[in-house]
Amino acid sequence: MRHNNRQACLLGILLGMALLAAGCGKTPAEDTVQVEKSSVDAAQSEENTVGHEEEAAAVETGFPSQMPSFTAKDLDGNTVTQDIFGEKDLTVVNIWGTFCNPCIAEMPELGEWAASMPDNVQLVGLIVDISGDEDTKHHDLAVEITQRAGAEFTHIIANADFNAVMQWIVGVPTTLFVDKEGNLVGEPIIGADVDGYKTFVEEYLNGL
Repeated sequence: MRHNNRQACLLGILLGMALLAAGCGKTPAEDTVQVEKSSVDAAQSEENTVGHEEEAAAVETGFPSQMPSFTAKDLDGNTVTQDIFGEKDLTVVNIWGTFCNPCIAEMPELGEWAASMPDNVQLVGLIVDISGDEDTKHHDLAVEITQRAGAEFTHIIANADFNAVMQWIVGVPTTLFVDKEGNLVGEPIIGADVDGYKTFVEEYLNGL
């Protein structure tokens, strides 16, 4: 698993009825959306966690080989299932949260990339800190972030169906690559690294 330690936020994931995320300990840039840090017990400092060798080893040994079956909603309220992966040869899944400055900072570039991708590739966002239909605060913030960035691709709201993957995510953004059969291919990339995402996609397509 690849790490970009300076551009990732620790993610605290509580498995159960909802997925909650902890904020990172960086001062937001002026052009990012600032979010109040909620009472998430799992919150810790980025310095103590991101890139920790033991956590990285756990991810590499236990990370699933397939995306789970799921039924979820996107930011527009549309139902999305695992069938979305069958629409393209490769899907780039960018896992992010509204609390994460590196996630927000790379969003405009992701939006531009999504608009220029080959026809057989798609970009999908997976938002980790919207806790169900009643969490309008984080939902509305996610809408604001994506609209401001021009990131007009599908953003799925993570729910308990994603727990098999989320339990191994130690930081956001984390970007996964999924083939049309739902298999995870390549290595997850932790941290904002759009050039790295693009390099993998190019190499993968060249191998088809």
